[in-house]
Amino acid sequence: MAFADPKENLINLDIKDGWKVADFGTGSGHYALELARRVGESGRIYAVDVQKDLLTRLKNKARDEHLSNLEVVWADIDEVGGTKLADSSLDAVIISNVLFQSENKANLTKESARILRSGGEVMVIDWADSYGGLGPQPNQIFKASDAESLFVKNSFVLIKSFDAGEHHWGLMFKKL
Repeated sequence: MAFADPKENLINLDIKDGWKVADFGTGSGHYALELARRVGESGRIYAVDVQKDLLTRLKNKARDEHLSNLEVVWADIDEVGGTKLADSSLDAVIISNVLFQSENKANLTKESARILRSGGEVMVIDWADSYGGLGPQPNQIFKASDAESLFVKNSFVLIKSFDAGEHHWGLMFKKL
C-alpha cells in the first residue's frame, strides 16, 4: 500500500451496523463514503468540513450512490462545539490528513472527546513526511508521538498504532 487507503485503514476500526461516525475534515469524502457503505441504513455518517463546495460535491456523490445515511456538516472542527453534534452521541471519529493543518489541535481533540460516547474510538491518520509536492511542507509535519501526547492529555488512551500507508502514520484511541 503506497498511500493511505480508506478501505484498508478502516479495517482498524471495528465498525458495527448502526454506528454513528464523524469524518472530520472530510474533504472529497473518501472515508465518509466508505463508512456510509459499512454502517448500514440504520447508521449515520457526518461528513464535517469548512469548505462548502467540497461538501456540496460529496452530498451529490452520496445521493448518486443512494447513500441516504451520509449527512454533510459545514463546521469548524477547530472549535469546541463547532460541529454542533450532540454530546456523547457518536461511536467513532475519523481524523485523516487534518492534524497537520489544524490551527487549534487541542480544540479539535476536545471536540472529538465531546461528541464521542464513553469508549468511543478515534482513528487518526496523518502525513509522516512531505512527498513529491503532496501533503504538508516539512515544517508542517505533525508527528505521531505528538498526536499521542495530545490525545492522551485530552481524555483518550492509545489502543494501537498501525501502518496507514508509505507516507502516513495511523493511531487508534479510545475515549475514557
